[in-house]
Amino acid sequence: METTPDVPTPDQVRRVPKVLLHDHLDGGLRPATVAALAAEIGHELPVPDAVADPDALGRWFRESADSGSLERYLETFVHTVAVMQTPEALARVARECVEDLAADGVVYAEIRYAPEQHVEQGLSLDDVVAAVQQGFDEGVGAVAAEGGRIVVRQLLTAMRHQARSMEIAELAVAWRDRGVAGFDIAGAEAGFPPTRHLDAFEYLQRESSHFTIHAGEAFGLPSIWEAIQWCGADRLGHGVRIVDDVELGEDGSVRLGRLAAYVRDTRIPLELCPASNVQTGAAASIAEHPIGLLRDLRFRVTVNTDNRLMSDTSMSAEMLALVEAFGWDLTDLRWVTINAMKSAFLPFDERLELIDEVIKPGYAALGC
Repeated sequence: METTPDVPTPDQVRRVPKVLLHDHLDGGLRPATVAALAAEIGHELPVPDAVADPDALGRWFRESADSGSLERYLETFVHTVAVMQTPEALARVARECVEDLAADGVVYAEIRYAPEQHVEQGLSLDDVVAAVQQGFDEGVGAVAAEGGRIVVRQLLTAMRHQARSMEIAELAVAWRDRGVAGFDIAGAEAGFPPTRHLDAFEYLQRESSHFTIHAGEAFGLPSIWEAIQWCGADRLGHGVRIVDDVELGEDGSVRLGRLAAYVRDTRIPLELCPASNVQTGAAASIAEHPIGLLRDLRFRVTVNTDNRLMSDTSMSAEMLALVEAFGWDLTDLRWVTINAMKSAFLPFDERLELIDEVIKPGYAALGC
């Protein structure tokens, strides 16, 4: 990539402050950690002697996610979840997550996971949340000891094909002053509409609690419509299919349908995950990803990683890909970063402090 004054260099992109709203804890493990934890519990991995060759295991995760086979893609999470069943393992994974994000320039992150998937060895849901919080606290402390700064919060996810959403919603409310910022539902969209969990969303609204909903990734506009108009989602997890309600004329004109107009007008944040969307077929390539159009139309666009292990990605990698595909400059990266910070499930004064004292000065130091 030719470097010009207007095109951020890889080093500049690595250095800019970043905000991450959509990242799965069980999708972001270090390959070496998966190998080590699996060896401790005798869990068989698909790569022989992964402890000695964690890079090969990392390649297996990426290739499986790229394979186009849903079965093989889901198998990747079978292995990560399997090694996250003890307090020690959960704390380690959470701590390393914070350290890895901070090393990539992330200054605020909301990390989501499904507590119900980590109780196979007898942990209670509270035990799971406590272990993850311990790891996050240790990671934040380690970053601070090295002179860095990062704020991390948990998002508790319920699986949309299960029936524990009310239980997880109550867990999120119980922990909201102890590190949990909000609630989420995830899993297959087709056949499992968000309205199946309407009681949980109505409970969260009564409790003045924040929630996002995976919608508009594999499934289209009906999923987005239900998430917003029936369930009251604060943000859309992915939401990339909102572009299906945007009509482009041959003369270059643009017409928004009623749902797209509502999403833009009310500034509902889109938690877009470009690399992941290409893997799952929601976009054919980064260059063809709707994020370019949605940014030009001034939707509340944010950039996210989704599953860093499976996509072999980072916030820097996601941003660099958008620089290369759409010619984004530091001003564009600053815009999506501030969008994300404005959209965080954090009190207003804390969001404003990070914007004014960390994000804006960080970009200003690079001439933006």
